[in-house]
Amino acid sequence: MIAGPPAFTTQTRLGAGRPVRTGSRAAYLPLVELGGERHIVRTDLIGGGEPPSVEPAGAALASLAHMTDLHVTDVQSPARFEFVNREWDDPRFRDLLTMQRPQEALNYRAVDAMVQTINRIDVGPVTGSPMQAVIMTGDGIDNTQHNELQIFLSLMNGGLVHPDSGTLGYEGVQSIAWPGDFCWKPDGPPAGDLFQTAFGFPTAPGLLDRALEQFTAPGLRLPWLGCYGNHEAVCQGVGLITEGLRRLMAGSRKSYALPDGIDPETAIETFIVSPEKFATGSAFHVSADPDRRPIDKREFVEAHFAAGGHGFTERNRERGTAYYARDAGGVRFITLETVCEAGGADGHIDATQLMWLERRLVEVHSVYMAPDGSPVRTRNEDRIVVLMSHHGFDTMNNPRAESTAEDLIELLGRFRNVVLWLNGHIHANRVTPRFDRQQGTAFWEVTTSSIVDWPSQARIVEVFEAGGGLLAIACTLVDHQGSDLARMHRELGANVPLSGFGSWHEGGAEDRNVILLVRRPF
Repeated sequence: MIAGPPAFTTQTRLGAGRPVRTGSRAAYLPLVELGGERHIVRTDLIGGGEPPSVEPAGAALASLAHMTDLHVTDVQSPARFEFVNREWDDPRFRDLLTMQRPQEALNYRAVDAMVQTINRIDVGPVTGSPMQAVIMTGDGIDNTQHNELQIFLSLMNGGLVHPDSGTLGYEGVQSIAWPGDFCWKPDGPPAGDLFQTAFGFPTAPGLLDRALEQFTAPGLRLPWLGCYGNHEAVCQGVGLITEGLRRLMAGSRKSYALPDGIDPETAIETFIVSPEKFATGSAFHVSADPDRRPIDKREFVEAHFAAGGHGFTERNRERGTAYYARDAGGVRFITLETVCEAGGADGHIDATQLMWLERRLVEVHSVYMAPDGSPVRTRNEDRIVVLMSHHGFDTMNNPRAESTAEDLIELLGRFRNVVLWLNGHIHANRVTPRFDRQQGTAFWEVTTSSIVDWPSQARIVEVFEAGGGLLAIACTLVDHQGSDLARMHRELGANVPLSGFGSWHEGGAEDRNVILLVRRPF
């Protein structure tokens, strides 16, 4: 077990230290401990103005941990197209990035470290109420592969974790035998790759071998709820699973260069429709592994169901859906399925699911608004509603789908008991107030950063009565206290250009440790 107290960022947070190495473009900065960051009280949804004094009035209605975008990755898969990263400065390839991260082979340890850190959090830091559950909002895996799903479930539920695939030992783009200098190669000399020469990354001989060693994960001690993300559904979160990709994924041919004939103007659409076309350039032979086969939504749901359910129901198994509702005390938790099966990274919600959602919302409202704005009274008991999904409002307008995010917001605006929407996908901390002035309803959208990228955080969320007719939602970010490999994962990620220290992934202070006020709906 990892020793030490829970790493609430209200107590201490992590930031950049003084440079330890300097490259031609940037310096490599170590992680250092900084002072904690207090909670900011946000009053956007109650009219703004001076924040009132907020004290919990009794036990929390909900006390949760929120994890998202773990991206458990088979770093040796032939169906990963790391060479696309060379096109990082061409906006025509932007929706295909990021294909490879310097820290990704260490990601298993970072996920395990966060699980163990959450395990040591007995009560919420604001209310002192016992922790109830962990919410996981999708992209637990990176490339819709069966072996990635098995590792993810071992990390979350506990068990033996086998990071290696193919034959014993690392075969991939971070090996010094791999052509090109675009990826960080920890076994190589300082002049061996761009990350070392331009950004001051270190050498770390033997790191890849250590990263792929099997280990036993304790798993979460709290119950957890699962969610379907785009990386569970499509290749690299973007491309459809074709027969050609299926053969490539389990095969032995791994490309290392963009093939001739890929038109940059249509590159994204080509990858969505036929991702295997990106694998027709120069290639190496690597060890095949049939366990790399792609999964589909039914298998994803079935695997969760067999491992304890994690929110998914018999109805999901029968109908091939991944949305569900669960009640706990005075709260209804509703998990949405937002993946667009036509491909592409962004999400949507179809008409069938919207009708299902409306019925689930009606069940926990004594009064709601009809589409024409007239009130409808029921005999139903009121409950607070917390939504969970992979995509948030700003990433739910996939052009390949008919319905839009506005359709969802219009529906939610008719139901006053919705107070919170938890999601991920963008790998950043963001907190957004959502209003429907016509209906007089409002709720908070809370997006948490990923585990795979800096700042590699989870979030504790506590919903409680704040007195004066107000509900409060306390959000506290958590830094994992990990092993040497997990800490190195986080430091490497912090030094990645454009997504590390000082990037938009961190969010502003108003997106991190916050207490969000909303008027009590009933």
